[in-house]
Amino acid sequence: MYVVCVTVWVKPDHVDDFIEATRQNHLGTRQEPGNVRFDVLQAEDDPTRFFLYEVYRTKEDFTRHQQTVHYLKWRETVADWMAQPRQGVRHHSLFPPDDEW
Repeated sequence: MYVVCVTVWVKPDHVDDFIEATRQNHLGTRQEPGNVRFDVLQAEDDPTRFFLYEVYRTKEDFTRHQQTVHYLKWRETVADWMAQPRQGVRHHSLFPPDDEW
């Protein structure tokens, strides 16, 4: 599996807007055949910090995700709401093995 972890810092006055835009992106992403998970988390100690945990069957599935209408709309919509650039880290999953997902 191919895993992407993204930390996003949102301007305080756009937290609710960010949550709704990200919910819409989540719904579209979960319909993609190559997507296995798309978790959206909000930090307990800082409600302006979010963590997106995305799992795709392959790196190519993630690349396709970045070309979808819902992702492009999300990216454009939330761009000005970020307090600083988002940080994404890409991973290859080791455990559980791919056949156990």
